[in-house]
Amino acid sequence: MGLIIKSALPDSSIAHFVHSFWLLENRTGKDIPSTVLPNGMVDMILMKMGDGDWEIFVRGVDTAPSQVTITAGMQLFSIGFKLLAVEYLFRDSIKDVLNEGRTISNDFWQFSAVDMDSLENFCKKATQKIKTISTESIDNRKKELFELIYSSNGAMTVKELSEQVFWSSRQINRYFNQQFGISLKAYCNILRFRASFKHISEGKLFPEQNFTDQNHFIKEIKKYAGVTPKELSKNKDERFIDIAAIKSFDKG
Repeated sequence: MGLIIKSALPDSSIAHFVHSFWLLENRTGKDIPSTVLPNGMVDMILMKMGDGDWEIFVRGVDTAPSQVTITAGMQLFSIGFKLLAVEYLFRDSIKDVLNEGRTISNDFWQFSAVDMDSLENFCKKATQKIKTISTESIDNRKKELFELIYSSNGAMTVKELSEQVFWSSRQINRYFNQQFGISLKAYCNILRFRASFKHISEGKLFPEQNFTDQNHFIKEIKKYAGVTPKELSKNKDERFIDIAAIKSFDKG
């Protein structure tokens, strides 16, 4: 019994849309205060409180830490989507849910009780649904842009990205603000912050992700986490759920 966190990576056929799958269950018998950090993902979350019904909602990009309560008995499945999924899977803008979420129909992708029986079943159903969506219509510039953004962990400049994909910086930023409610530079900064989770969780409190220097590293961590790298590393009472969750990847 306790706080259960499990994760799984997508297979290569849907990796352009999906970053990861997650399961969280609170079996501690008590509510747990927690902090969710910006991670650059758009989350589709299926959540149930105790014996209640499943609810589905989509959460946009987070630009600041948010305080949440993981209530006793909560069960949660989540898909961490990359931004390309917003236009081609959801076919909608998420700029109105920056740092927020909105509920969607329980009929979305028609998840059943069996699909919620395990993380494996959830991943299987979601993967099947995502594979039914054609990738032939994806704009190659956008696909290449996001591949560069994610492979570099946000380290490339807007100018470098623009030159690589032959798409003007002005047009890229217009696309980002209209679709996601955030500029490309701001999004890349969040990805660089997320890329620091692993080494911070291991107690490595120095920059490894293209920060200018130590002061810049500390400043950026405090901006997005609200605490210093040292406090984040300690993760007292596993307050920062993202840092605690990193270990589930390490366990394979």
